[in-house]
Amino acid sequence: MLDLVSLGELLIDFTPVGISEHNNPIFERNPGGGPANMLCAASKLGLTTGFIGQVGDDAFGHALRRTLQENKIDTANLLLSKQYKTTLAFVHLDEAGDRSFSFYRKNGADTMLRFDDVDLEMLERTRCFFFSSVLLSEGDSRETSYRLAEYAREQGALTVFDPNLRENLWENLDDAKACIQKALHLADIVKVSEEELYFLTDHAGLLDGGRMLLERYGLKALLITMGAAGCCAVLPEYSLTVPGFDVKAVDTTAAGDSFTGGFLYKLLAGGYDIDRIEKRELLPILRFANAVGALTTTKKGSIHALPDGEEVLTFLRRQEATEF
Repeated sequence: MLDLVSLGELLIDFTPVGISEHNNPIFERNPGGGPANMLCAASKLGLTTGFIGQVGDDAFGHALRRTLQENKIDTANLLLSKQYKTTLAFVHLDEAGDRSFSFYRKNGADTMLRFDDVDLEMLERTRCFFFSSVLLSEGDSRETSYRLAEYAREQGALTVFDPNLRENLWENLDDAKACIQKALHLADIVKVSEEELYFLTDHAGLLDGGRMLLERYGLKALLITMGAAGCCAVLPEYSLTVPGFDVKAVDTTAAGDSFTGGFLYKLLAGGYDIDRIEKRELLPILRFANAVGALTTTKKGSIHALPDGEEVLTFLRRQEATEF
């Protein structure tokens, strides 16, 4: 039995690490991709995990598979394509550590994942299934994502969706919104950023917009990340806001992904039922998730920047010591 299975893109992030003697930017090759980042965070914290996706049968793809295996992730459903290449992304950081992306992805291996190539047995033995909108943006992977999410729900898995909107991957943002809305109908828990919430609700206020999404799609919980400010959770019976932590951020890549990984770790490892979870139980889960996200921003890169459980607990103890 697996705790968590993630479907999505697994790619190479080229992350800036400095300037050469000729005044040119230097990039380091790092493993990345939102669903993979999230899964590695959850695995590093202690969940049993599996990944569904496709990379090229090339040097990049083989390196990515090794990374997942090193993080104790079941890679039986990570396919190696001889026809399509591994997707590449270049990460651009501003002075505050906030990032933007340039993708090299047309006919990338991740977009060509076919439903019939996936071994569904993995979904029959998982407690939770996660997916995002990046695979919805083009190719065979769009229909594959919907069908796998539907199948996971039929098997009784808790289904979690993160829009993870990357506007430059979509030819038409109306199409992006329609595809994301279809996915929302398949989710129990949804995690969005403030910007994604505004995109989906036409700029409704934070809690009003969250309540709108929750009720419109029949969600069990909506998580809203607010960067350094922390997060909000909107559930049918109540809402909860948890402040973030003051850290020196150097790279925000994977912060939202690791937040979700931290949240799902505490939820699943603690045996909580999202239908019945009380506010007093949810508060420490969200605080833990905020800490995972904050610590991730203190290092460059994505998967290599993820903290383990001891790092998170040490950080939280120090925070509590300074608060009282």
